[in-house]
Amino acid sequence: MSAELVSLNTASLYDALNDVPEGFEGPNRYVHVIGTSVFVDDRLEDDAWPTLFIGMLDGEGWWAVDVPRGDDPSYGAAADLFTHFAGVSEAEWLLAGRAVQTVEWLRTHRYCGRCGAETVPSDGERGLKCPTCELVVYPRVAPAMITLITRGEPGPDQEALLARGVRFPRPMYSCLAGFVEPGEDLEGAVVREVKEEVGVDVDQVRYVGSQPWPFPHSLMVGFRVNYVGGDIVCEEAEIMDAQWFRKDDLPMIPPEISIAGKIIQQWLAE
Repeated sequence: MSAELVSLNTASLYDALNDVPEGFEGPNRYVHVIGTSVFVDDRLEDDAWPTLFIGMLDGEGWWAVDVPRGDDPSYGAAADLFTHFAGVSEAEWLLAGRAVQTVEWLRTHRYCGRCGAETVPSDGERGLKCPTCELVVYPRVAPAMITLITRGEPGPDQEALLARGVRFPRPMYSCLAGFVEPGEDLEGAVVREVKEEVGVDVDQVRYVGSQPWPFPHSLMVGFRVNYVGGDIVCEEAEIMDAQWFRKDDLPMIPPEISIAGKIIQQWLAE
């Protein structure tokens, strides 16, 4: 059994680049990162602020700008990424998220983790290099699996296991998710995380897509799995509640800003 992909394919939306294309003299857009919020403008507020080139969209060069603590070029108009999503295109939102991730990396790797010396840009790559011990660090990307568990034959009576996380601010139910551990493949992470979080066994792990998730630096890798057996037993530190739901009796689910929302909508449309 296979599942249709839900990925957008970022390469079809914008060009993710680390360097300005040779000869480019076109207009630019600047994503000012204020804390974890963003303010996008066609001019750079202060030439002294650190900037990183992040890509091209519709003939414009896009830059991430690290706004120093205490400064606000937006005069209060900056928006967090969830709010920003409502007013821009998918490509613009992805670039804003790329800006937040790269600025967060720049802020948290100013000094070498091995010897403590101040880092400098590494020539020819998106890296920060220690001039003393030559350790190079790259933007952090933390892979995490996210999966929808279903049981029963496809159709109106099929059920999906959805869970409410302890950190959810609203009574929303979603797919199960968890980070991949060292020495583990994605499929193994799916089986392990499901067992740890809700106590059930699954098989037939099928990839359905991925999504960069800049909160602060995850890559969500989506899957569908089949229920094999076991009763729901929630990991209380992570899961507040988990239940089986029919398509005609769903609780509040995530919007399609997230891959979780896309995977659930895919199941509903089958």
